[in-house]
Amino acid sequence: MPELPEVESIKLQLQKYLVGHTIRSVEIRNTKYAIRDTDVVGEKIKDIRRFAKVLSIDLSNSYSIVVHLKLTGQLIYRGPNLKKVPNLSSKVVGGLPGKHTHIIFKLDHDGKFYYNDVRLFGWIRVIRTDEIEKTDFIGKLGPEPFKDLTLNKFKNIASKSSRSIKTLLMDQEKIGGVGNIYANDALWLARVHPGKLSRQLSDEEVRRLYDAIEEVLRQGLKYGGASELAYVTPDGREGNYQDHTLVYDQKGTPCKRCKSKIKKIKLSGRGTYFCPKCQN
Repeated sequence: MPELPEVESIKLQLQKYLVGHTIRSVEIRNTKYAIRDTDVVGEKIKDIRRFAKVLSIDLSNSYSIVVHLKLTGQLIYRGPNLKKVPNLSSKVVGGLPGKHTHIIFKLDHDGKFYYNDVRLFGWIRVIRTDEIEKTDFIGKLGPEPFKDLTLNKFKNIASKSSRSIKTLLMDQEKIGGVGNIYANDALWLARVHPGKLSRQLSDEEVRRLYDAIEEVLRQGLKYGGASELAYVTPDGREGNYQDHTLVYDQKGTPCKRCKSKIKKIKLSGRGTYFCPKCQN
């Protein structure tokens, strides 16, 4: 599932390609998605915002198209202001439009953006802009790195939890935007065992982990996110963070610090990678 760096990368590109343009028509190709023409057609796109892993496309009529990509959702743009049109990643299954294209938004400058989803877990809803932060799926989000997750807040969240620290990091109601890839790498960078109980972390471990979360997310943004499963940016390119992970998906390879072999276990049903020597 796209995490903070992936969804932020999508947001930044959509801001560049969509903001200021008007939606001329919308083609619904799957009845699962209920978007009325009267809610979006003829409206100018004012802004693109991100709430953890959720995107909001804000319109001039005080409504927003809210998107959660889940596992395999994609937002792909094609239009005249895409100066150099890259070849589509093979992760865009079936081309554009293809059998997994469920919505096509046509814009005033002959641009289009497509919503694709192979597994149909993602969703798109039209919501009043001033009500977005009151909805269950956004109103319950925890504080985000770089936004409102301070060191003191992080320390307080950890001190009150009896769950493993990795499980806590991935709980969107506690900390918004961090998922499996970046949780693994942050814990390795901070030298914290992923199975350690959150409330048992020392102040020093909490500080190291807080800094590590921000560092791995910065690296994720630098490389355009990690293209695991279906993730691509709106211009159809894959991210590269998967080629620069610190420990994620590195089972059996030498630790980048001590050369011990990286191990893989399951925590809360998720693949978890760590160094048994550095993270203890």
